[in-house]
Amino acid sequence: MAELIHSILSQDFPNTEQASYEIAALKSQLEIPKGVIHVISDIHGEARKLKHVINNASGRLRPLVDSLFSHRLTPSQKQELLNVLYYPTELLSSKSKALSEKERLAWVMETLQNQFSIIREIVKNKRRNTIWNYTPVVYRELFDLLLNYPAGGHNPVFLEVQLQELVAREMDFLAIQAASRLIRNLAVEELIVAGDLGDRGSRIDWVIDYLKRQSSVSVVWGNHDVSWMGACLGNQALIAIVLRISLRYRRLFQLEEGYGILTKALEILVEHVYQDDPAADFYPKRGGERDSLLIARMQKAISVIQFKLEGQLMERHPEWNMDDRNVMSRIDYAAGTIEISGKTYQLKDSYFPTVSPDDPNKLSAEEQQCIDRLTESFTSSAKLWQHMSWVAQSGSMCLVRDKAVIFHACLALDENEQYEALEIDGQTHVGPELFPAFDSVVKRAFRAGTNATDDDKDWFYYLWAGPKSPLFGKDKMASFESYFIAEKETHQEQRNPYFEKLHDREFCDQLCREIGVAEDGLIVNGHVPVKVEKGENPVKRGGNAVTIDGAFSEAYGDRGYTLILSPEGDELAEHHGFRDPVSIVRSGEDIIPKMQNIRRHFPPRLTKDTEQGAVIREKINALEGLVQAYASGALTERSRP
Repeated sequence: MAELIHSILSQDFPNTEQASYEIAALKSQLEIPKGVIHVISDIHGEARKLKHVINNASGRLRPLVDSLFSHRLTPSQKQELLNVLYYPTELLSSKSKALSEKERLAWVMETLQNQFSIIREIVKNKRRNTIWNYTPVVYRELFDLLLNYPAGGHNPVFLEVQLQELVAREMDFLAIQAASRLIRNLAVEELIVAGDLGDRGSRIDWVIDYLKRQSSVSVVWGNHDVSWMGACLGNQALIAIVLRISLRYRRLFQLEEGYGILTKALEILVEHVYQDDPAADFYPKRGGERDSLLIARMQKAISVIQFKLEGQLMERHPEWNMDDRNVMSRIDYAAGTIEISGKTYQLKDSYFPTVSPDDPNKLSAEEQQCIDRLTESFTSSAKLWQHMSWVAQSGSMCLVRDKAVIFHACLALDENEQYEALEIDGQTHVGPELFPAFDSVVKRAFRAGTNATDDDKDWFYYLWAGPKSPLFGKDKMASFESYFIAEKETHQEQRNPYFEKLHDREFCDQLCREIGVAEDGLIVNGHVPVKVEKGENPVKRGGNAVTIDGAFSEAYGDRGYTLILSPEGDELAEHHGFRDPVSIVRSGEDIIPKMQNIRRHFPPRLTKDTEQGAVIREKINALEGLVQAYASGALTERSRP
C-alpha cells in the first residue's frame, strides 16, 4: 500500500525538492490558527435568508470592516462596502445607473482596493495556493496586483490601465463580484448544514443551488432531507409526504417550477373523487393565487394516500414496532371513530370515498394511477436527481469538527436511559453505531438509484419518522391525528429521553468519547426549535451541548442560529428576519446577529489541534516516505516540469 501511495504522490511531487517544499509548507500550516467553520441547521427552504447569512459570514464581516476602516470610511461608506460584499449584484445594479465613466473608474479602483485590504487581513493565515484555488483563472493577474498593491512595487500603470480597459468594456463589476466571493470563501473555511434543507419555506431547489455554489459545504442529513431523498428514489409514501407538506404550506412552485414535477394527476383525482368535499381541515397555511379549496382537497387526497401507504409499510415491517401508525386499519368507518392508545375518538372528518373498510390500506384504482404518475414524475426529474445525489454525496449522519460532534436530532434512549437497539442489514446497532450503518444504506441506495431495493428505500421512511431514528427522536409523527381528531392530547409527539439527557454534562462527555472526541467535546444538534420567547436557551445546562435550530423558517419563527467554530472559541450567532436584498441595499440596513459565547480557547486553537491537522500529519508522513523512496532509488525522480 505504501508503494502505491508514493507512486500516486509522485505525480504531483516528482522529485525530492518539490516534496520537501510541500512538507515545509504543510508543517508551517500546522502552526497557524485553524480555519473558521460555520454550522447552520434547519433552513427549511428559506433560500433568501440563507443567502444573506452566507454572504455576511454570519455577521463576522461587519466587525472586520469596522476595525479596518474605522478612520478611513464614513458610516455610509462602510455600509456601502458591506453591501458590495453581501449583495454585489443589487448594489452594482444601482451604481451602474448613477456613475459617469470617470466616476465609475474612481469608484471601482477604491472599492477593489478596499476589498483587498480585507483580503490581506483574512489571508494572513492562509497558504497562497489556497487563495488562488478560490480565484477564477481570468482574475488571477489582476488580483495578484491588488493583493500586493502598492507594497509589491509594481508600476501603478499596470493596475490603472487594466481597470480602465475593464470599465470601458463594462467588465469591472464582474471583478468586484469575484472579489466579494473570494472574501466570503476565505472568511469561512467550511460551511456545515446540520440537516433539513427544505419543507415549509419557499424553495428547497434554490437552497441547494446556492449551497452548491459555495467553495466548501458539508451536509449532515436531517429527517426532511431523507424524505426528499427517498421520494427521489421512488418511495411512494415519501412522495406523498413531500407533496402533502408542499400543499400544506402552499409551496408547489418548488415542485412544479423547480423540479418540473407534474401534480396534474392529483388534481384529476380530486376532480373525480373529492369534488364535493369541503376539506375544511386541510386548508393551506398561507394564501396564494391558486384556489384554496382545490389545494385543500388535493392535500386531503394525498394525505389519505400517504396514510394508506404508511399502513402498508407497517405491515411490511413489523420489526419496526410502528403498528400505531397503521391508522387506517384503526378506524371504525361505520361509526366514524378511531381507536388510539386504547381510547376511542370521534373523527372530525369521516369522508373517505376511496377506502374499502375490508382492506383500508389498499389504494383505489384512481389513487394507484395517481401515485404511479407522481412517482414517474419524481423519479424522472433530472434536476431533483442531481440535487438529491449531491445531498447524498456531500452528506452523512454525523460529522466531527474541532471537537464538535454534529448530528441532526438524537440517539434514541429507552426508559432506563440506555441506547435503543436497531437491526440494520442483519446486524444489531446501538448508539453511535447507527451513524455508519445508515451512512452505508443511504450511499448504497443512491449508487443504485431507482433500482435500489425496496428495503433500502423503506429505510428512508424510517429515518423520516421512526421512533429510534437518529433524525427524528419522537414516539410518532402525529399527522393523522392533527388533521382528523379534535382532542389535542392525540396531537402530542412525545420526545425521546435523549433531549432531557442533553443537559447532563457527563452523558454528553461520554457520548463524545464514544464518537472519538476524548475530551472537551461539544454536542451540536438541530431539529428541535429553540423557543427563545419561552425563555429556552440553545446552550444546555451542562454547557457541552447546544441546539442550533433557531426557527430559521418563517413558519417557525424567522430567526435562526449559526454556530461559529473559530480559533478563539465557539460562539452562537442569532439571526432574525429581514426584507429582500434590493430593499436592504436601498435602505442601507444590515442584519446584525446577536452573539453568544459558548466557550473560549486559551491560547487560540491551531490547525495542529484539529481533525484537519491529523489529516495534514498523515500527508506529511506520506511525503516523508516519498522522499525516502527517492533517496533509496525505489522511485525515480523527474525534473521539475
